[in-house]
Amino acid sequence: MRDMRQLLAVLLCIGAGQMVAAAETAAADRLVHRYLSVEISPNAELVASVEGDSSASGGVPTVRDLVIRQAHSGAAITVAMPCGRVPQCWPDSPAWSPDGKRLAFTLRSPGTHARSIYAVGADGNGLVKLLDFSGTIERLRSMPDGRLAMLAVQNATKEVGATQAGAPIAGDLDAAPPEQRIAILENGALRWVSPPDLFVYEYDWRAGGKGFIGTAAPGDGDNNWWTAKLYAFPDSGSGAHVIYAPADERQQLAMPKVSRDGSVVAFIAGIMSDFGSTGGDVYALRLDGGTALNLTPDMHASATAIDWRCDGHLQAEILAGDKTQFADLGAVAAARNGSGLKAAAMHVVWSGEESFGDRAQGISTACPSGVTADAHESFTQAPEIEIGTIGHWRNLTSTNAGLSSPARVQSVWWKNDGFDVQGWLLLPLKVEGKIPMITMVHGGPASAVTPVFAGPGTLGALLEHGYAVFRPNPRGSYGQGERFTQANVRDFGHGDLRDILAGIDAAAKVAPIDTARLGLTGGSYGGFMSMWAVTQTNRFKAAVAAAGISDWLSYYGENGIDAWMIPYFGKSAYDDPAAYAASSAINYMHNVKTPTFAYVGERDIECPAPQTQEFWHAMKAMNVPTSIMIYPGEGHGLRDPQHLADAQQRTLAWFDKYLK
Repeated sequence: MRDMRQLLAVLLCIGAGQMVAAAETAAADRLVHRYLSVEISPNAELVASVEGDSSASGGVPTVRDLVIRQAHSGAAITVAMPCGRVPQCWPDSPAWSPDGKRLAFTLRSPGTHARSIYAVGADGNGLVKLLDFSGTIERLRSMPDGRLAMLAVQNATKEVGATQAGAPIAGDLDAAPPEQRIAILENGALRWVSPPDLFVYEYDWRAGGKGFIGTAAPGDGDNNWWTAKLYAFPDSGSGAHVIYAPADERQQLAMPKVSRDGSVVAFIAGIMSDFGSTGGDVYALRLDGGTALNLTPDMHASATAIDWRCDGHLQAEILAGDKTQFADLGAVAAARNGSGLKAAAMHVVWSGEESFGDRAQGISTACPSGVTADAHESFTQAPEIEIGTIGHWRNLTSTNAGLSSPARVQSVWWKNDGFDVQGWLLLPLKVEGKIPMITMVHGGPASAVTPVFAGPGTLGALLEHGYAVFRPNPRGSYGQGERFTQANVRDFGHGDLRDILAGIDAAAKVAPIDTARLGLTGGSYGGFMSMWAVTQTNRFKAAVAAAGISDWLSYYGENGIDAWMIPYFGKSAYDDPAAYAASSAINYMHNVKTPTFAYVGERDIECPAPQTQEFWHAMKAMNVPTSIMIYPGEGHGLRDPQHLADAQQRTLAWFDKYLK
């Protein structure tokens, strides 16, 4: 953090004109402070957060602090780490004790897939190590009786999650993978609760010592989430059994949450293309029997997070078109029917064009007060922690005060193929005449563009370079219900591309866009769409594809997550190769005229590097201008600040060359 007193002393010594110039330079050089995890204490007196500055090119912070703030004043204490402040020494997963007097957290050992668990007093003192563990630990949580529960992988070979860099492909590939299991810290050691042959993705505990509920699947944890079922795990560690399995293969499960009395589990179910990118309908199931009930049938929106309020009502965080909403679903267990449950009418408590930070757990709530805390941001508002009851928040921090985004933002709606489609148009602050526009397609496809601060990173850099940026949410995206999210099943690249092209026309009607100077970019699904679109249309004069997919047939055998493809393509590539070929850019390369730069991480298991290399090879064979960069050691999405800066520089140079 910069010393503002030194800055003020300098400003007092220079003239008024120099003061303005110095202030503008200081603001331009400031980094965006990001809050990665926010947890309010049960007594609502303290807020713990893991936070740090992004690099000048964006990305997650490489130096992270654990900070404890007073809820009433915002006074902050940074907890001193035993390993200092080096990039690999990362605190994570803060968990308050039930009385709010102690804070437990994990600490990543430098250069290893290993963790320690520490606890510290509410005043930041009295740091003590509780456990050293030769593996990963996720989702550390204090149980009502004070014990710590967690998800742990012993002898992990990589960080958890398919977006992390993959382990080296060598050795016996049929060997049993290390599984992530529910564990409880007891007497200085872990006691395993879930069995060794199941990978547990998410969990919650049941009241009265009845154990846990979680989503799990056997085998490779990166690949098998798309077939996960809902399990009950007794506290004894034996007798795990399935309590719910989706009847529809296009339905995945996420975020199981047990009611405060332990009688009901709620969860989100829908078609989801990535673990952690959650959207769908809200379901509930009585734990003493009955069938699961969809509480939000035909909802024209997507639930992205759920939790039980202090009063026993079920609360959902919802993406409804261009709005984020918090909705009350009522006291779900209040009445009985065939399922033992009653679907309550949904009541929207708050709605706005903002995004909230902790998607993995949802907003943090203190009971019985109902006070919440989380990070929030918009396209033009830098992230800050806010605190208060739902809809009655105030900012607890002002770390990013004074940071602004070089953008004017407009939500754009259009109709195509019977769908109402939405996207975001961002314009530079100064527009003179018609300007070029870059369409940036999100990953997923089951995801959505929501308002996030357009600071350092490719988005902000494009705006500063004078480009308009269009961010569409075509069919397949969250925000308009399951029918819309499933509308690109067995139709990848066809209807969704038509939605994007129609959206570009809609954007050009409301802003001075030069439609002769259009660019296209995106990563993951957006990378596929960039590779695919240039084989289907010549409207784009330049494209940049990040971690794309060029040939679905070869991709099926190369990637580490092929289970996600069955819900979208209906069958495997071996059973229905024509469905995969129909959406493969590599089969239409003779159509390409658009210069395209492509890049990818060397150890990406979601969109492996050979897919980008295959596309680049075909572009060269077609004598179309192209370039490629494979970043060493990176997984799905770049993390190294130097790699981020290099990719951003290459992207800007590519668009400037062909669009300026």
